Amino acid sequence: SDACGLKKGDRVIVMLPRIPEWWSITVGCMRTGIIYIPATTQLTANDIFYRLQASKAKCIITNDTLAPVVDSVVSKCQFLKIRLMVSEGSRDGWLDFKELLKAAHSNHNPVKTKSQEAMTIYFTSGTTGYPKMVEHSHSSFGIGMTSTGRFWLDLNPSDILWGLSDPGWVKFAFSCFFSPWIQGACIFTHSMLQFEATTVLNCLSRFPITSFCGTPTVYRMLAQHDITSYKFKSLKHCLSGGEPLNPEVMEKWKSKTGMDIYEGYAQTETVLICSVCKGMKIKPGAMGKASPPYDVQVIDENANILPPGKEGDIAIRIKPTRPFCLFSHYVDDPEKTAASERGDFYITGDRGIVDEDGYFWFIGRADDVILSSGYRIGPFEVENALMEHPAIAEAAVVSSPDPIRGEVVKAFVILSPDFASHDPEKLTKELQEHVKKMTAPYKYPRKVEFVQQLPKTISGKIQRKELRKKEWERI
Repeated sequence: SDACGLKKGDRVIVMLPRIPEWWSITVGCMRTGIIYIPATTQLTANDIFYRLQASKAKCIITNDTLAPVVDSVVSKCQFLKIRLMVSEGSRDGWLDFKELLKAAHSNHNPVKTKSQEAMTIYFTSGTTGYPKMVEHSHSSFGIGMTSTGRFWLDLNPSDILWGLSDPGWVKFAFSCFFSPWIQGACIFTHSMLQFEATTVLNCLSRFPITSFCGTPTVYRMLAQHDITSYKFKSLKHCLSGGEPLNPEVMEKWKSKTGMDIYEGYAQTETVLICSVCKGMKIKPGAMGKASPPYDVQVIDENANILPPGKEGDIAIRIKPTRPFCLFSHYVDDPEKTAASERGDFYITGDRGIVDEDGYFWFIGRADDVILSSGYRIGPFEVENALMEHPAIAEAAVVSSPDPIRGEVVKAFVILSPDFASHDPEKLTKELQEHVKKMTAPYKYPRKVEFVQQLPKTISGKIQRKELRKKEWERI
């Protein structure tokens, strides 16, 4: 930090792939009181410019692939003072991380930081506008990930965990950083830039990986391969997070590997909210029970706690005491921070129910719920039903305007290659009948559109909002 002229409280964007230097740099930031801002290497020049300006970062650290992209916007960035490159080569205007590391003193006194001081800022896509900046403190992740590592990930010092996530996402902090670190477990990582199912399956067979964490999409893609021909000698614990887990993915994985998938539910703002832990009964489709230290409830629009079985907003109690592992605030956005609170609760923006046993069930994002003929329909259930049909590779369900019903369910689907040449009209009817069989008939998609691709965020989540907007603009 001395060589870079950075001091406690300065902000640094760290935009690196999964390389060892990512960990040394972020831990170095913590020890010097510098606030690090993880960013995915998939960002475009516009994304980088927006993040540099919004965060007022003094320094950016990246590799030789992205250095030219940063240079293309650098003249417009008045706050950026230092560019640091992690690379074998060198570049004009950039400091060389490897050289600085060689020249650095071996003795170092960490800066004293208070538990509530800012440690990191994550950019997270909201439902509206540009991404928001979520600030977390030193204790928020440093202590707040304890229950994640101990109970959900079930880690001990003899475990090796492979979390398939990009360093730019908070999931990386969960499965590739704080939780294993707190538990003294080992992290496995792989530098592949694109997800390759065979690479993943080979690694799980060749290396003594005991725990594996991926999104449901990862498990879906792995399950399409002949998993039974691979021997996972050490693997004993499979985990999923980032999006809701379809029961059919769970069943497929279990039938091919004999292992259950344990789901965790969290947000960039929160650390782990709910999870299914070892020893707990698995209810397919449920996200598990509240994770300590949170008091999680389902509330109505007036912040009243709803009884089991009643749909409402999934919320975390923040009064009289705000949980230390909840984000501090949205940086420079007091309005959005205030809007995330209702009465004594932080509202997640997700709709759900809790059952008699304290298990939470996800229904959908608050703004994704479809209202048709007086019914409330969660897109997730309809997507689940569609995914059970062999013709469907991917599906997204949104509301579509209807003169009689106000709005109806519309499905955008990507077909499996084997079904691409089928008669669309016949297939539409077949899919509609299939959904009626799989779930309450009123939820079936009255409209079906076959598409080649679905709009997604950089992290791979389907943007239903984009599809919904298109639908309603057609009126």
